[in-house]
Amino acid sequence: MTDIAAHNLLKNRFRGYLPVVIDVETAGFNAKTDALLEICAVTLTMDEDGWLKPATTMHFHVLPFEGANLEKEALEFNGIRDPFSPLRGAITEDEALKAIFRQVRKEQKQHDCQRAIMVAHNANFDHKFVSAASQRAKLKRNPFHPFATFDTAALSGLAFGQTVLAKACRTAGMDFDNKEAHSALYDTTQTALLFCEIVNKWKQLGGWPLIEPEAPEATE
Repeated sequence: MTDIAAHNLLKNRFRGYLPVVIDVETAGFNAKTDALLEICAVTLTMDEDGWLKPATTMHFHVLPFEGANLEKEALEFNGIRDPFSPLRGAITEDEALKAIFRQVRKEQKQHDCQRAIMVAHNANFDHKFVSAASQRAKLKRNPFHPFATFDTAALSGLAFGQTVLAKACRTAGMDFDNKEAHSALYDTTQTALLFCEIVNKWKQLGGWPLIEPEAPEATE
């Protein structure tokens, strides 16, 4: 395999990690007490020329876990008026996470990656909720790194001078519909496109692949 072909492998771009974009909608800010209500995951892949793009989308409405706290302000913010409504087609945390983890591990294996890493906008928030739900469900095979993440709020601040998702997307030349915002499906889709835009822009500008410094000439 040539050096160029090796650089265009996903496993070599992110140090053996499979990036997976995540967004959650919740009933508050406390991952241990407040309900996880919606989750979406978008896996990423690379084409043969090394350009990053979305691959598989998984989206689930989630039932509040037993005893979960539901903050009225949070429900009004994300528009989930009745988390228990059968019209939501919601499933348990256990079912949602098992489905996501299964697909992530499958694509992780396909790309020969050692582990998955979460990509999210203000990633610490989403990572805490996924970790807490995984612990409640007693899932032993969480594919995500236990603390490392790629935060698109920070990355878009560097790349575009914007940290708000909607503003970052528009500055990057992407559409963003405020009416669709705060839906896990829409926000994850836009975050995935934004992350790909940042990574691909860096490649386009010559920042990847890294150029190895030339060895100094031998002197007598």
